[in-house]
Amino acid sequence: MNDEPIFSVPFDASPVGLAPADGADAVGSPKKTARRAPRVTNRVEDRPAFLLHSYPYRETSLILDVFTRSHGRVALVAKGAKRPHSALRSVLVSFQRLNLSWSGAGDIKTLIRAEWSGAPLRLQGSSAMSAWYLNELLLRLLTRDDPHEALYDAYVDAISRLAEQPRLSAGLREFEWTLLREIGYAFDPSMTDAGEPINPDQQYRLPLEAGPSRIDDAIDDNWASRSAMAVSGRVLQALTEHRFDDALVEPELRRLLRERLDYHMSGRPLTTRQVLRDLQDYLP
Repeated sequence: MNDEPIFSVPFDASPVGLAPADGADAVGSPKKTARRAPRVTNRVEDRPAFLLHSYPYRETSLILDVFTRSHGRVALVAKGAKRPHSALRSVLVSFQRLNLSWSGAGDIKTLIRAEWSGAPLRLQGSSAMSAWYLNELLLRLLTRDDPHEALYDAYVDAISRLAEQPRLSAGLREFEWTLLREIGYAFDPSMTDAGEPINPDQQYRLPLEAGPSRIDDAIDDNWASRSAMAVSGRVLQALTEHRFDDALVEPELRRLLRERLDYHMSGRPLTTRQVLRDLQDYLP
């Protein structure tokens, strides 16, 4: 599978105004006593990372959107990376463990060094598409420069499991739940909003911005018309116990997690999810 992106996420890389030339003030008069301030490099060395997405910048460079364990999502400019003999061309590969070094204090930092960290993962077909799906979720829902170490570890685990077993849905569901928890959009699946323990034999309503409540506790009969879905106590119990490999609840769990993710993406469809649906039409 080639490394061309299958979706595009625009960045705001508008240039800022130029500073006055050295030796002149803002209106062009010479400076007589000004001293140059010490330069702040803001250099970061050898951080574990994955490449989420890249796109061309000017004639020979790339803008990278990377997911790091220590700094979260970071935007980097890789100068000269598009040149035919650039050493970065073979290093900047999606789903490959990387060690990155960069410097800068603005929204887009400058990549200094990139190296592989570990053997490459072999992702093909549906496993590669599922991995692109994880990348797109991170691009849509994570803000820049906000570290989530637990989410990074969940991403590493999900990518590794996809490389071993392409149709492993449990890894995807676990990653989706970890993502919702890390960005503050999850809920306590072990009890209702009223503080009652979840009964696996009970049906619950689950609003998109709150926790579960018993359906027979609804104030009126029109609760389903509000932003809520019906879920079984069994799927909530599976979430509580982290049983993402339970085949009996997986379809309902998938619907629950994806409806919640879609809501917080303001209903904008995911490109990778649509491609996966299209592929299903051609799979035996």
